[in-house]
Amino acid sequence: MKDKRSFFTELEEINEHDDSALDMLRPRIILAAALIIGFAVLIFCRLWFLQISNSDEYINKAYNNRVRISTLAAPRGHILDRNGIPLVTNRPSFNVLLIREDSKNDEHLLKKLAGVLDVDVSQLWERIREASNIPLHIPIRLQEDIDWQTLAYLENHNHEFSGIRIEVTPRRVYHFGDLAAHVIGYLGSISKEELKKQSGGEYDGGDQVGKMGLEKLRDEVLRGEKGMSYSEVNARGFEQQLLKREDPLPGSEIHLTIDAKMQQMAEEMMNGEEKSGAVVVLEVNSGRVLTFASTPPVRLQEFIGGISQQNWNAYLNNIKTPLLNKTVQGLYPPGSTYKMITALAGLDNGIITPETAFYCPGYYRLGRRIYRCWKHSGHGAVDLKRAIAESCDVYFYQVGQQVGVDILAEYAKKFGLGQKTGMEIENEQDGLIPTRKWKRQRYNEKWHEGETLSIAIGQGFNLVTPLQMAVMTSMIANGGKNYRPQMVEKIIGPDGNIVEEIKPELIYELTGLEESLALIREGMVEVVHGKRGTARIARVEGLTIGGKTGTAQVVKIAVYKNMKEEDIPYKFRDHAWFTCFAPAENPEIAVTVLVEHGLHGSSGAAPIARAVLKTYFEDRLTREGQEKEK
Repeated sequence: MKDKRSFFTELEEINEHDDSALDMLRPRIILAAALIIGFAVLIFCRLWFLQISNSDEYINKAYNNRVRISTLAAPRGHILDRNGIPLVTNRPSFNVLLIREDSKNDEHLLKKLAGVLDVDVSQLWERIREASNIPLHIPIRLQEDIDWQTLAYLENHNHEFSGIRIEVTPRRVYHFGDLAAHVIGYLGSISKEELKKQSGGEYDGGDQVGKMGLEKLRDEVLRGEKGMSYSEVNARGFEQQLLKREDPLPGSEIHLTIDAKMQQMAEEMMNGEEKSGAVVVLEVNSGRVLTFASTPPVRLQEFIGGISQQNWNAYLNNIKTPLLNKTVQGLYPPGSTYKMITALAGLDNGIITPETAFYCPGYYRLGRRIYRCWKHSGHGAVDLKRAIAESCDVYFYQVGQQVGVDILAEYAKKFGLGQKTGMEIENEQDGLIPTRKWKRQRYNEKWHEGETLSIAIGQGFNLVTPLQMAVMTSMIANGGKNYRPQMVEKIIGPDGNIVEEIKPELIYELTGLEESLALIREGMVEVVHGKRGTARIARVEGLTIGGKTGTAQVVKIAVYKNMKEEDIPYKFRDHAWFTCFAPAENPEIAVTVLVEHGLHGSSGAAPIARAVLKTYFEDRLTREGQEKEK
């Protein structure tokens, strides 16, 4: 019995010992279980995050690791002149791209690539820093338009340049250099602000967009539609095979109203003598623009791929302001070309008749002040036709004084001065045609009668653009019809069909001025063909021209009064105007030339108009000359 009790006692002791051990292990078991459950929950959450919540993103990443999807830039539409002569087309350009997620050693790679491209490595890093906020699989353009030798080297050694790809894009070709540069404009990389503003998502970072001129205004029709390319790539990003390609759709062609030959002549005449200014030629019976030149031009090639800061600063510091489109942004006093307005206002209001004569002794006295005529010795007795032909200031002082500044302004605006024409062009300026009310509102001062005399001969507060002057001349030539100046003739889609055709637009027509306008035209013919006409230099054999010279005073500084013109600093010299129409018997075109600081309309501007007229009428004059010889 003793042994039996002892066995159970020992057994109880053993059980008591085990329970104690289990009690000691239980917290550890619970902790281990909690950790296992925790890990399981974490794994489950991660799987949910990867496979459900962000599944699209990771599917795309996985897909991109195997298939490279690239956009293909569309060739921009060509720009042609009125005769179908190409002004701007495209050629292929080979660009170097970097895809960062395929590049394993940026530092070493970029140093090696910089040597091949012959550029400083800091230039490549700068491009990368600029694109630091875009995804790694989006290509960064490191260098544009590499040459064939560099292209061949990169293609043959592509295994040494992981993440580097060659892209082929269309690049603008300017067949006439910088011809009509302010009209055509240039391209540049899309900015962050432009990317944010786009509504349809047509653009990506690095895309080229129009920054100026028609490239900007007509960007939508010129840009076309991008294509897509699907290529299989290996782990290092090298293409293995092309899987699928969707070709881009080229942009539409723009056919301008501009005549390349006339435009070329105008710019050669201006640039040949390094003249700064504008030449505008309009068809008087339609408003079509045949020439639209602003000089000096911008160098379009310098803007391809982004203009350097050095070149940009050179533009900003150029005293001849090449960035300004002087045809519509340049504001100048019209000088004596305004005298046709004074004459019309005088005739239409019964102030003068064609026979009314004023005596010009070389000056006109108003109160205690003397107003000089440009001819200090005086013109003597002057009627309307002679006053226009010889540009007698004293005659127009007296007509203007009797008409008054407000009526002068009324006629100036009727003929398009001091207001935008509504042409499809950037940054067109209004100009200024002053009135009594304007001066009171602007300066809180009353109008002085002497100021009317200045206005009557195109000085004082008057400011117009060369385009406005061309419109005024067209209206005088065509009997008072105001056509909206038109630059684009039609747009042809990539399928050859007409997308848009622009017809001449008659804005309004003045009536009741036929007789007065005929008298003005006669006076303008005398300017060119009269014995004492101020623009005899503009004559073209076989062609009757009606014109008017103008000299616009820039600044009145006594110290330069008796100085030789060539000794006066450039910026203080007078502007030179000449505006004309031809043929006088049945006007077809109006030509307006403005030469900044060109001193005199007759010598500074008229020869340029003459060259443009000869170009336009060349075939006709040659044919008529040959018939006469027969």
